[in-house]
Amino acid sequence: MPGVVVITGTAQKDAWDRKVLPPVEQVRPGLWSIPVPIPDNPLRYVLVYALELSGGGVALVDAGWDTDEAWTALSDGLSAAGGSISDVRAVMVTHIHPDHYGLAGRVREASGAWIGLHPADAVMLESRYGNSDELLANMFHFLADSGVPEDKLPDLAFASMVMKSMVTMAEPDILFEDGKEIELPGWSLRTIWTPGHSPGHVCFYSEDRKLLLSGDHVLPRITPNISVHTQQFPNPLGDFLESLLKVQNLGTEEVLPAHEYRFSDLQSRLEEIITHHADRLEEIEQVLDEHPGSTAWDITLRLHWSRPWDEIEPFMQRQANGETLAHCVLLELHDRIRREGNEPARFFMAGQ
Repeated sequence: MPGVVVITGTAQKDAWDRKVLPPVEQVRPGLWSIPVPIPDNPLRYVLVYALELSGGGVALVDAGWDTDEAWTALSDGLSAAGGSISDVRAVMVTHIHPDHYGLAGRVREASGAWIGLHPADAVMLESRYGNSDELLANMFHFLADSGVPEDKLPDLAFASMVMKSMVTMAEPDILFEDGKEIELPGWSLRTIWTPGHSPGHVCFYSEDRKLLLSGDHVLPRITPNISVHTQQFPNPLGDFLESLLKVQNLGTEEVLPAHEYRFSDLQSRLEEIITHHADRLEEIEQVLDEHPGSTAWDITLRLHWSRPWDEIEPFMQRQANGETLAHCVLLELHDRIRREGNEPARFFMAGQ
Protein backbone atom coordinates (compact mmCIF):
# COMPACT_ATOMS: atom_id res chain seq x y z
CA MET A 1 0.00 0.00 0.00
CA PRO A 2 1.17 3.59 -0.61
CA GLY A 3 2.79 5.34 2.33
CA VAL A 4 1.63 8.50 4.03
CA VAL A 5 2.66 11.78 2.42
CA VAL A 6 4.93 13.76 4.73
CA ILE A 7 3.71 17.36 5.06
CA THR A 8 6.54 19.91 5.12
CA GLY A 9 4.37 23.04 4.73
CA THR A 10 2.94 22.77 8.23
CA ALA A 11 1.82 26.42 8.39
CA GLN A 12 0.11 25.95 5.02
CA LYS A 13 -1.59 22.77 6.23
CA ASP A 14 -2.76 24.49 9.41
CA ALA A 15 -4.22 27.36 7.36
CA TRP A 16 -5.88 24.88 5.02
CA ASP A 17 -7.56 23.13 7.93
CA ARG A 18 -8.74 26.49 9.32
CA LYS A 19 -9.99 27.57 5.85
CA VAL A 20 -7.85 30.72 5.79
CA LEU A 21 -5.07 31.91 3.51
CA PRO A 22 -1.65 30.58 4.53
CA PRO A 23 1.14 33.05 5.27
CA VAL A 24 3.72 34.32 2.82
CA GLU A 25 6.72 32.11 3.56
CA GLN A 26 10.41 31.97 2.76
CA VAL A 27 10.58 28.31 1.76
CA ARG A 28 14.33 28.24 1.15
CA PRO A 29 16.92 31.01 0.87
CA GLY A 30 15.86 33.10 -2.10
CA LEU A 31 12.56 31.23 -2.60
CA TRP A 32 9.17 32.50 -1.41
CA SER A 33 5.68 31.06 -1.41
CA ILE A 34 2.87 33.60 -1.95
CA PRO A 35 -0.80 32.54 -1.65
CA VAL A 36 -3.04 34.29 -4.18
CA PRO A 37 -6.81 33.87 -3.64
CA ILE A 38 -9.08 32.21 -6.23
CA PRO A 39 -12.66 33.57 -6.27
CA ASP A 40 -15.52 31.18 -5.47
CA ASN A 41 -13.44 28.02 -5.70
CA PRO A 42 -12.97 25.17 -3.20
CA LEU A 43 -9.19 25.31 -3.82
CA ARG A 44 -9.28 28.85 -2.31
CA TYR A 45 -5.81 29.93 -3.49
CA VAL A 46 -2.94 29.24 -5.85
CA LEU A 47 0.60 29.19 -4.46
CA VAL A 48 2.77 31.53 -6.53
CA TYR A 49 6.50 31.00 -6.05
CA ALA A 50 8.94 33.92 -6.22
CA LEU A 51 12.56 33.07 -7.00
CA GLU A 52 15.13 35.73 -6.16
CA LEU A 53 17.59 36.20 -9.03
CA SER A 54 21.29 36.94 -8.68
CA GLY A 55 21.85 40.52 -9.76
CA GLY A 56 18.36 41.57 -8.67
CA GLY A 57 14.75 40.91 -9.53
CA VAL A 58 12.56 37.86 -9.14
CA ALA A 59 11.02 35.18 -11.34
CA LEU A 60 7.50 33.95 -10.64
CA VAL A 61 6.19 30.43 -11.10
CA ASP A 62 2.51 31.04 -11.98
CA ALA A 63 0.65 34.26 -11.26
CA GLY A 64 -2.98 33.83 -10.16
CA TRP A 65 -6.39 34.93 -11.47
CA ASP A 66 -6.77 38.39 -12.98
CA THR A 67 -8.84 39.96 -10.21
CA ASP A 68 -8.08 43.03 -8.10
CA GLU A 69 -8.00 40.86 -4.96
CA ALA A 70 -5.44 38.54 -6.53
CA TRP A 71 -3.34 41.45 -7.79
CA THR A 72 -3.28 42.98 -4.30
CA ALA A 73 -2.35 39.64 -2.71
CA LEU A 74 0.50 39.11 -5.19
CA SER A 75 1.75 42.68 -4.72
CA ASP A 76 1.59 42.41 -0.93
CA GLY A 77 3.30 39.02 -1.03
CA LEU A 78 6.19 40.36 -3.08
CA SER A 79 6.43 43.31 -0.68
CA ALA A 80 6.65 40.90 2.27
CA ALA A 81 9.50 39.20 0.43
CA GLY A 82 11.28 42.53 0.07
CA GLY A 83 10.32 43.35 -3.51
CA SER A 84 7.51 44.54 -5.75
CA ILE A 85 5.73 43.78 -9.03
CA SER A 86 8.23 46.00 -10.85
CA ASP A 87 11.01 43.59 -9.81
CA VAL A 88 9.49 40.66 -11.73
CA ARG A 89 11.73 39.57 -14.61
CA ALA A 90 9.91 36.37 -15.64
CA VAL A 91 6.54 34.66 -15.24
CA MET A 92 6.96 30.92 -15.77
CA VAL A 93 3.45 29.56 -16.25
CA THR A 94 2.96 25.87 -15.50
CA HIS A 95 -0.21 25.72 -17.61
CA ILE A 96 -2.96 27.71 -19.28
CA HIS A 97 -5.69 27.57 -16.62
CA PRO A 98 -6.80 30.99 -15.31
CA ASP A 99 -5.57 30.57 -11.72
CA HIS A 100 -2.04 30.10 -13.08
CA TYR A 101 -1.97 32.19 -16.25
CA GLY A 102 -4.62 34.86 -15.62
CA LEU A 103 -2.42 37.60 -14.12
CA ALA A 104 0.67 36.93 -16.27
CA GLY A 105 -0.22 39.59 -18.84
CA ARG A 106 -0.92 42.22 -16.20
CA VAL A 107 2.39 41.46 -14.48
CA ARG A 108 4.22 41.84 -17.80
CA GLU A 109 2.50 45.18 -18.46
CA ALA A 110 3.65 46.47 -15.06
CA SER A 111 7.18 45.08 -15.04
CA GLY A 112 8.33 44.18 -18.56
CA ALA A 113 8.79 40.55 -17.47
CA TRP A 114 8.88 37.77 -20.05
CA ILE A 115 6.16 35.11 -20.00
CA GLY A 116 6.94 31.43 -20.59
CA LEU A 117 4.47 28.70 -21.54
CA HIS A 118 4.64 25.31 -23.22
CA PRO A 119 3.67 25.41 -26.93
CA ALA A 120 0.90 22.80 -26.49
CA ASP A 121 -0.90 25.26 -24.22
CA ALA A 122 0.16 28.42 -26.08
CA VAL A 123 -1.60 27.24 -29.25
CA MET A 124 -4.96 27.28 -27.38
CA LEU A 125 -4.81 30.87 -26.13
CA GLU A 126 -6.78 32.63 -28.87
CA SER A 127 -9.57 30.05 -29.08
CA ARG A 128 -9.92 29.90 -25.31
CA TYR A 129 -9.46 33.50 -24.18
CA GLY A 130 -9.95 35.42 -27.43
CA ASN A 131 -12.67 34.50 -29.95
CA SER A 132 -14.21 31.43 -28.32
CA ASP A 133 -17.30 31.02 -30.55
CA GLU A 134 -15.96 27.89 -32.24
CA LEU A 135 -14.84 26.43 -28.92
CA LEU A 136 -18.33 26.97 -27.51
CA ALA A 137 -20.01 25.31 -30.51
CA ASN A 138 -17.65 22.34 -30.23
CA MET A 139 -18.46 22.07 -26.52
CA PHE A 140 -22.20 21.75 -27.25
CA HIS A 141 -21.51 18.82 -29.62
CA PHE A 142 -19.08 17.26 -27.16
CA LEU A 143 -21.57 17.40 -24.29
CA ALA A 144 -24.39 16.09 -26.48
CA ASP A 145 -22.20 13.16 -27.48
CA SER A 146 -21.59 12.54 -23.77
CA GLY A 147 -25.34 12.19 -23.23
CA VAL A 148 -25.86 15.39 -21.25
CA PRO A 149 -29.63 16.10 -21.19
CA GLU A 150 -30.75 18.89 -23.52
CA ASP A 151 -32.02 21.05 -20.67
CA LYS A 152 -28.58 20.98 -19.00
CA LEU A 153 -26.53 21.63 -22.14
CA PRO A 154 -26.48 25.46 -21.96
CA ASP A 155 -25.47 25.57 -18.28
CA LEU A 156 -22.58 23.17 -18.81
CA ALA A 157 -21.45 24.56 -22.18
CA PHE A 158 -21.34 28.18 -20.97
CA ALA A 159 -19.93 27.31 -17.54
CA SER A 160 -16.36 28.42 -18.26
CA MET A 161 -17.17 31.62 -20.18
CA VAL A 162 -17.14 33.75 -17.02
CA MET A 163 -13.47 32.84 -16.58
CA LYS A 164 -12.50 34.80 -19.69
CA SER A 165 -12.95 38.00 -17.69
CA MET A 166 -10.31 36.81 -15.22
CA VAL A 167 -7.53 36.49 -17.76
CA THR A 168 -5.44 39.17 -19.44
CA MET A 169 -4.68 37.58 -22.81
CA ALA A 170 -0.92 37.55 -23.30
CA GLU A 171 1.08 35.62 -25.87
CA PRO A 172 4.18 34.03 -24.35
CA ASP A 173 7.63 35.44 -25.08
CA ILE A 174 9.33 32.08 -24.47
CA LEU A 175 8.12 28.56 -25.26
CA PHE A 176 9.34 25.92 -22.82
CA GLU A 177 10.93 22.75 -24.17
CA ASP A 178 10.88 19.40 -22.39
CA GLY A 179 14.16 18.67 -20.64
CA LYS A 180 15.66 22.10 -21.35
CA GLU A 181 17.25 24.41 -18.79
CA ILE A 182 15.63 27.81 -18.22
CA GLU A 183 17.94 30.82 -18.18
CA LEU A 184 17.51 32.38 -14.75
CA PRO A 185 20.47 34.08 -13.03
CA GLY A 186 21.34 32.16 -9.88
CA TRP A 187 19.04 29.23 -10.63
CA SER A 188 19.35 25.93 -12.42
CA LEU A 189 15.82 24.85 -13.38
CA ARG A 190 14.85 22.17 -15.88
CA THR A 191 11.50 21.99 -17.64
CA ILE A 192 9.64 18.69 -17.39
CA TRP A 193 6.70 18.44 -19.76
CA THR A 194 3.89 16.65 -17.93
CA PRO A 195 0.76 16.59 -20.14
CA GLY A 196 -2.50 15.35 -18.65
CA HIS A 197 -4.15 18.11 -16.63
CA SER A 198 -3.56 20.28 -19.69
CA PRO A 199 -1.74 19.43 -22.94
CA GLY A 200 1.13 21.78 -22.13
CA HIS A 201 1.44 21.39 -18.37
CA VAL A 202 5.04 21.63 -17.15
CA CYS A 203 6.87 21.15 -13.86
CA PHE A 204 10.20 22.76 -12.99
CA TYR A 205 12.97 20.79 -11.29
CA SER A 206 15.95 22.17 -9.39
CA GLU A 207 18.59 19.45 -9.25
CA ASP A 208 20.94 21.27 -6.90
CA ARG A 209 18.15 22.14 -4.46
CA LYS A 210 16.26 18.81 -4.99
CA LEU A 211 12.98 20.72 -5.41
CA LEU A 212 10.09 19.98 -7.76
CA LEU A 213 7.75 22.87 -8.52
CA SER A 214 4.88 20.64 -9.55
CA GLY A 215 2.09 23.03 -10.58
CA ASP A 216 -1.11 20.98 -10.60
CA HIS A 217 0.58 17.77 -11.77
CA VAL A 218 1.15 16.36 -8.28
CA LEU A 219 -0.82 17.75 -5.34
CA PRO A 220 -0.64 16.45 -1.75
CA ARG A 221 -4.31 15.65 -1.11
CA ILE A 222 -6.41 15.75 -4.29
CA THR A 223 -5.83 14.63 -7.85
CA PRO A 224 -5.92 17.16 -10.71
CA ASN A 225 -8.81 17.01 -13.12
CA ILE A 226 -7.82 14.86 -16.11
CA SER A 227 -10.53 15.42 -18.72
CA VAL A 228 -11.31 14.62 -22.30
CA HIS A 229 -12.57 17.83 -23.91
CA THR A 230 -12.44 19.64 -27.23
CA GLN A 231 -8.92 21.02 -26.69
CA GLN A 232 -7.30 17.97 -25.11
CA PHE A 233 -4.97 15.32 -26.44
CA PRO A 234 -6.90 12.12 -27.35
CA ASN A 235 -5.79 10.10 -24.32
CA PRO A 236 -5.17 12.55 -21.45
CA LEU A 237 -5.28 9.97 -18.65
CA GLY A 238 -2.69 7.82 -20.41
CA ASP A 239 -0.54 10.92 -20.88
CA PHE A 240 -0.98 11.86 -17.23
CA LEU A 241 0.02 8.43 -15.91
CA GLU A 242 3.12 8.46 -18.12
CA SER A 243 3.88 11.98 -16.88
CA LEU A 244 3.77 10.77 -13.27
CA LEU A 245 6.55 8.34 -14.11
CA LYS A 246 8.63 11.18 -15.59
CA VAL A 247 8.97 12.80 -12.15
CA GLN A 248 9.40 9.74 -9.95
CA ASN A 249 13.19 9.26 -10.15
CA LEU A 250 14.40 12.86 -9.96
CA GLY A 251 15.75 12.66 -6.41
CA THR A 252 13.19 15.17 -5.13
CA GLU A 253 13.40 16.07 -1.45
CA GLU A 254 10.44 18.45 -1.39
CA VAL A 255 7.49 19.11 -3.69
CA LEU A 256 6.21 22.67 -4.07
CA PRO A 257 2.69 22.33 -5.51
CA ALA A 258 0.41 25.09 -6.79
CA HIS A 259 -2.34 24.28 -4.27
CA GLU A 260 -2.74 23.14 -0.68
CA TYR A 261 0.70 22.66 0.95
CA ARG A 262 4.29 21.50 0.48
CA PHE A 263 5.21 17.87 1.06
CA SER A 264 7.95 15.28 0.71
CA ASP A 265 7.96 11.54 -0.12
CA LEU A 266 6.95 12.10 -3.72
CA GLN A 267 7.02 8.38 -4.50
CA SER A 268 4.30 7.61 -1.96
CA ARG A 269 2.10 10.30 -3.39
CA LEU A 270 2.60 9.02 -6.94
CA GLU A 271 1.56 5.55 -5.81
CA GLU A 272 -1.59 6.97 -4.18
CA ILE A 273 -2.57 8.81 -7.36
CA ILE A 274 -1.98 5.77 -9.58
CA THR A 275 -4.03 3.62 -7.19
CA HIS A 276 -6.85 6.18 -7.25
CA HIS A 277 -7.11 6.02 -11.04
CA ALA A 278 -6.89 2.23 -11.06
CA ASP A 279 -9.81 2.15 -8.61
CA ARG A 280 -11.78 4.55 -10.81
CA LEU A 281 -11.19 2.40 -13.90
CA GLU A 282 -12.50 -0.60 -11.99
CA GLU A 283 -15.53 1.37 -10.75
CA ILE A 284 -16.44 2.34 -14.33
CA GLU A 285 -16.18 -1.28 -15.46
CA GLN A 286 -18.54 -2.26 -12.64
CA VAL A 287 -21.05 0.40 -13.74
CA LEU A 288 -20.96 -0.82 -17.35
CA ASP A 289 -21.24 -4.45 -16.29
CA GLU A 290 -24.46 -3.56 -14.46
CA HIS A 291 -25.70 -0.89 -16.92
CA PRO A 292 -24.56 -1.73 -20.47
CA GLY A 293 -25.16 0.98 -23.04
CA SER A 294 -24.57 3.84 -20.60
CA THR A 295 -23.47 7.24 -21.88
CA ALA A 296 -20.54 9.05 -20.31
CA TRP A 297 -23.07 11.21 -18.45
CA ASP A 298 -24.92 8.13 -17.19
CA ILE A 299 -21.67 6.68 -15.90
CA THR A 300 -20.68 9.97 -14.27
CA LEU A 301 -23.93 10.11 -12.31
CA ARG A 302 -23.31 6.60 -10.94
CA LEU A 303 -19.74 7.19 -9.77
CA HIS A 304 -18.70 8.22 -6.27
CA TRP A 305 -17.66 11.89 -5.98
CA SER A 306 -16.32 13.85 -3.04
CA ARG A 307 -19.61 15.75 -2.66
CA PRO A 308 -23.28 14.96 -3.39
CA TRP A 309 -23.92 15.52 -7.10
CA ASP A 310 -26.54 18.25 -6.60
CA GLU A 311 -23.99 20.27 -4.60
CA ILE A 312 -21.52 20.32 -7.50
CA GLU A 313 -21.70 23.45 -9.67
CA PRO A 314 -22.14 23.12 -13.48
CA PHE A 315 -18.49 23.73 -14.37
CA MET A 316 -17.36 21.03 -11.98
CA GLN A 317 -20.07 18.68 -13.29
CA ARG A 318 -18.65 19.25 -16.77
CA GLN A 319 -15.16 18.46 -15.48
CA ALA A 320 -16.47 15.29 -13.83
CA ASN A 321 -17.99 14.18 -17.13
CA GLY A 322 -14.70 14.87 -18.90
CA GLU A 323 -12.81 12.87 -16.29
CA THR A 324 -15.19 9.93 -16.74
CA LEU A 325 -14.52 10.06 -20.48
CA ALA A 326 -10.77 10.12 -19.92
CA HIS A 327 -11.06 6.83 -18.03
CA CYS A 328 -13.37 5.40 -20.70
CA VAL A 329 -10.86 6.27 -23.44
CA LEU A 330 -8.08 4.45 -21.60
CA LEU A 331 -10.31 1.41 -21.09
CA GLU A 332 -11.19 1.47 -24.81
CA LEU A 333 -7.53 1.57 -25.79
CA HIS A 334 -6.92 -1.52 -23.67
CA ASP A 335 -9.95 -3.28 -25.21
CA ARG A 336 -11.73 -3.43 -21.87
CA ILE A 337 -14.81 -1.55 -23.11
CA ARG A 338 -16.22 -0.46 -26.48
CA ARG A 339 -18.25 2.50 -27.72
CA GLU A 340 -21.17 2.59 -30.15
CA GLY A 341 -22.84 5.48 -31.99
CA ASN A 342 -22.63 9.20 -31.41
CA GLU A 343 -24.64 12.06 -29.92
CA PRO A 344 -24.84 10.19 -27.65
CA ALA A 345 -22.10 7.58 -27.69
CA ARG A 346 -22.85 4.53 -25.56
CA PHE A 347 -20.38 2.28 -23.78
CA PHE A 348 -20.39 -1.48 -23.24
CA MET A 349 -18.01 -3.99 -21.71
CA ALA A 350 -15.88 -5.47 -24.48
CA GLY A 351 -17.58 -8.87 -24.21
CA GLN A 352 -21.16 -7.58 -24.17
